[in-house]
Amino acid sequence: MMNSIPCMIMRGGTSRGPFLRMSDLPEDEKARADILISLMGSGHALQIDGIGGGDPLTSKVAIVERSAHPDADVDYLFAQVDVLNHRVDFNPNCGNMLSAVGPYAIESGLVEPQPDFTLVRVRNLNTQRLIECHVPTQGGQVLYDGDTRISGVPGTSSAIQLSFLDIVGTKTCGLLPTGNVVDLIDGVAVSCLDAATPIIMIRAEELGLTGHEPPDQLDANSQLLARIERLRRHAGELMGLGDVSQSVLPKPVLVSPALEQGRTLCARYFVPHRCHKAIAVTGAIAVASSVSVPGTVANLIAVGAGSLEANELASRVSIEHPSGFIDLEVEHRGSNATDIARASLIRTARKIMAGTLFYALPD
Repeated sequence: MMNSIPCMIMRGGTSRGPFLRMSDLPEDEKARADILISLMGSGHALQIDGIGGGDPLTSKVAIVERSAHPDADVDYLFAQVDVLNHRVDFNPNCGNMLSAVGPYAIESGLVEPQPDFTLVRVRNLNTQRLIECHVPTQGGQVLYDGDTRISGVPGTSSAIQLSFLDIVGTKTCGLLPTGNVVDLIDGVAVSCLDAATPIIMIRAEELGLTGHEPPDQLDANSQLLARIERLRRHAGELMGLGDVSQSVLPKPVLVSPALEQGRTLCARYFVPHRCHKAIAVTGAIAVASSVSVPGTVANLIAVGAGSLEANELASRVSIEHPSGFIDLEVEHRGSNATDIARASLIRTARKIMAGTLFYALPD
C-alpha cells in the first residue's frame, strides 16, 4: 500500500534531503525509521526506489516542528539514513542540513518572517542544544539569491549565519571526554573531543598519509579504512559512548598542516566509513574548538606550522578540506581554552522542491 507525506526538498550547506514536519510522522521511533528508509530507498547502492542520492551526504532527513522550549522557535531532529542497510541513526547532528532549517521554518509558517533578517531559534533534539539562525528575508519571503559562495556548492546564494551555543559535551561529559588532550590507541596518538559532535582526531602522517589525499583515494584504501574504524571503536569506549560499531559517532578526522597561507590546518572528515567531499559543519566546529587547547593534535599541528601562536586563543579558524575551506568564529569565555560560549559560521541554502512524497511500509 502506498502512503504519502508532505515534503520540501532543500539543500542545506553541502548536504541535501527532505524536510518533514514532526506532526506528519508517527511518535514511535521504529515506525518513523521505516518511513524514512522507504522515502530514501535504502538497501540499494543507488537508492533507486527513493529520493536518496546513493551517498551519505544526500541520504539525510530533517524533521522540524514548532518548539515548546521557551528559548526556541522550532525543534529540529536530524536523521542519517544508511544507504545500503535498512538503518536510521538519530544520534548525530548535521549542521549543513541545519542551514536550511530556518528557511524551512519560515516557508512552512512555523516562524513569521521579519524585514531584512529573521532570527530563527532552533533546538536540536539530537544534542539538546540551541542554535541561532539568521535568515535573510524580504517582502515576507526567504531571500535565497545572493553573492555568498561556500566551498563544495556551485554558484552563489544569500548568507545564513549559524551560531551554535554551548557546544561542549553534546554526547559525552565534556570537551575532552577521556580527560586527556591526547590518548594513545594502538600506538597512534589521537585527540578525543566533543564540541557540537564527538570526534576522534588523528594526525594524518601517523597513518602514512599527507592528509591532502582526495576522498576517492582514501575511500579506495580498505586497509586504511579498517584501521581508522578500529581506532574509532576504541575511542568510542574511552569517550564513554560504549560500543559504537552500529553508530556513526564519533566521527574520525585526519588533520595535517594547511597548504594555503592563511589557513589554520587541513582536515579529512569521515562519515564515518567514507571521506566527506567537504567537511561537516559540526565536525568543523569540533576541530576549530580544539585548535586553542594546548597539546591536542590540532593545536600541535597549528602551532608547529606557525598558523597559531603557542597559548593563543584562536577566535578565527580556517580549515582546508577537499572542496576548499570553511571559516569559523570561536568565542571563548575569558581565557579558558576549553570554555567555549559559541561557534559561528556562514552557510547557504536553497529550496528545491515542495510537494508530496510517496512511500511503502514493510509487510
